[in-house]
Formats: sequence, C-alpha cells, structure tokens
Amino acid sequence: MKILQNKFIKNISLLVGGTAIGQIIAVITLPLLTRLYSPDSFSILAVYVAALTLISVISCLCFEYAIPLPKNKVTAAALVVLSLISVIVITLLVCVIIMFFPSWINSLTENKINEFLWLLPLGVFAIGLYNALQYWNTREKNFTLISKTRITQSLSGTLVKLGVGAVSSGWPGGLVIGQLIAQSAGFFSFISVLLKNDLHIFRKVKSKHLRLAVKRYEKFPKFTTLEVFANAAGIQLPMLLIAYYAVGAEAGFLMIAMQLLSAPMGMISGAVAQVYLADAADKHHQGQLSGFTKKIILNLLKVSIAPLSLVLLCAPILTPYVLGDNWARTGVLICWMVPWFLMQFITSPVSTSLYITNNQQLAFFLQLFGLVLRVGCVWLAGVFANQYIAEFYAVSGLIFYLIYLLVVLKVLKNIDYKEVSNNDN
Repeated sequence: MKILQNKFIKNISLLVGGTAIGQIIAVITLPLLTRLYSPDSFSILAVYVAALTLISVISCLCFEYAIPLPKNKVTAAALVVLSLISVIVITLLVCVIIMFFPSWINSLTENKINEFLWLLPLGVFAIGLYNALQYWNTREKNFTLISKTRITQSLSGTLVKLGVGAVSSGWPGGLVIGQLIAQSAGFFSFISVLLKNDLHIFRKVKSKHLRLAVKRYEKFPKFTTLEVFANAAGIQLPMLLIAYYAVGAEAGFLMIAMQLLSAPMGMISGAVAQVYLADAADKHHQGQLSGFTKKIILNLLKVSIAPLSLVLLCAPILTPYVLGDNWARTGVLICWMVPWFLMQFITSPVSTSLYITNNQQLAFFLQLFGLVLRVGCVWLAGVFANQYIAEFYAVSGLIFYLIYLLVVLKVLKNIDYKEVSNNDN
C-alpha cells in the first residue's frame, strides 16, 4: 500500500512539476513580452484564445475523458479513435464556417482576429489531437512524457512570442502563433510513442468497437460536453464581449491580470483539490464531510489572506515598473479581481464534493448559472457603462463563486445530517 501511495504521489509530482515549470517560464518572460507587444496586441490574443477555447474544449466531444476508464485496451483505443474523428469533423466544420461566414465572425470579434482566422481550425485540430493523445498517455501512466510536453509547450511557445516580437516590431501574430504552439506542442512526441508501443492495439479497433464505445460512454458527448462548454463559456464569452464593447485594449489588460493571479493560485488550488478528493469520500461515509470541508476552507483562507492583501496594496504601484508604463491599468484590474480569485481559491478545491455526493446535475446548473450571470453582467456593463466593463466582470466572478460555495455548504450540511441519521438507525 505504501509503495502504491508513493507512486501516486510521484505521478502527481511529475504532472504538477511540469505545469509549474511551464507557468514559471510564462510568468518570468511576461515583462519582456509586455515591452515587445502593445496592449492592443494582447487584446487580439485574448479574443483569439477565447474563440479557440470555446471550440477546442468540445472538439473531442469529451470522449477523451473516458479514455482512462475501460479495462480493455481496445475499447480505450476505440475512444481515442472516436475523439480523433470528432476533432476532424469539428475542424472541417470550423473551416466551412470561416470560408462562408467570415464577415459574421469578424462582426462578433470587432475584426480583431480577421488576419488570424485561418489559425482557428489549425488550433482546434492541434489542441484536440494533443488532448486525445494526452489522455491515452494518462491511461498508460506515461506521466514523465506528459510533464515534458507541458514544459516543451511553454518553452517553445514563449520563444516564438519573443523571437517574432523582436524581429517584427511587435506583430500580434507572434503572440497568436506562440499561444497556439503553447497549447498543442508535444503531440508529435505522443504520436511517436504511440506508433512505437501501441500501434498493435489500434490495429485491432473495428467498427464494432467504435459502436460499443459510443453506446457505453454516450453520457460524455451528451452531458459532459454541455458542462465543459458552460464552464469555458463562463470565462471566454465575457472576454469576447469585453473586446467588443470596451474602449481601447481592455481585454489585453484583463488577460494579463488574470494570468498573473491564476498562475500561482492555480497550482496551490490544484494540489489542495487532490488532497481533499483523497479524503472526502471517507468523510462523506462517516457523515463528516461538511465539517471537513469547512476546515479545508478555513485553512485556505488563512493561507491566502495575507499574500492577496499584499497584492491588493502593491499591484497598482508595482505593475507599471514590472510590465511597463503602458500597463498601469492591469494593476488596477488586479485589485478588482483579488476578491474574485480569493473566493475562487477557497471554492474550487471543494467543488468536487458535489460529484462525491452524486450531485452532478446541480454542478451543471451552477455552471450554467455562472455563464448567465457573467455574460449578463458584462453585457449590461457594455451597453450602459462600458468604461467599467472589466470591473463588472470581476464582481460577477466574485458573486458566482460566493453563491457556489454557499450552495456546496448547504448541500453538505443536509447530506451529513441524513448520513448520521441513517447510521443511527
């Protein structure tokens, strides 16, 4: 048991380590990028990332999430094939839309990515391919390889951004192409390992295996796709609206502010989520999940209050020195976003309790509520007070996570009461 536990911790460390190194590379080179590229260029990048993310998160129709589940490797390989078929179909659909409705896309994005529309289908295909093969390697426990690809992504993407920015006087395409590489580089390594070690398994996949996989895992394209899209849309649609309504490069300032706050907090939050998930099921069976969750939340508050308070005080002063004089607005937005990220930091790790307690439907409706709330707030600000549109977005994020946390605590309190009552009987 101890050997298995040590191996589990080692695998997590490999993945977290690769992600951490990638994020460190991105953050330490940010002051160089903000001096090579203008805020308007980052605003173009924000629109491209938002559009690409909305499509790419569902490009595999969520079949990729099922790849680690089957005991039979041929069935798992069939799920990889289904993921790739989905990626190809959706990529072709994006190509058709771009060919026949470019003016419609440009009107929605204020012509910000007209020059880079051709990169959207390429990005959807590359990211979808990477995701499908990443889950296959997760199943095969090739965590070292996955970790290396994450470092490769960040390093190669950053080098492209720096190189193109240096030789082209800040052409926005350097950011867009670099971001595409940063999200998809590494799939060649996955393909190479698959052809070397697993090709014999994929040769066994027949049409009957595909039909069986679709039937057995039909809930993933039917339901998980909707939840994943709602989650992504709650973040990316407001960014598109901000780019559409806001004056100047507001989307670029906001994107950098989110990157600076999410990089360190995301790593800590993810690690806490792993620890929480490891013990939460046992606490649930003992009728102690509510108290356990409150303890985790209190500890997260203790850890985060001091550093975030420091960020709140220093961001407006330090940001122009770190990023450059043109980026003072980012420091202001960081202050507005600190309460949102604090609430997200203490809520996200314990949100998996809804899955543990079999409340998946409630989790979906909460994500749907978050989508409507954020898009609604940003749209209202865009129409009536566009000078404060980013502030409205920050406040909507705070409200969403506050309500999410209150719902989680209410559900856990009721479930713990029932669990204890059942045990007494």
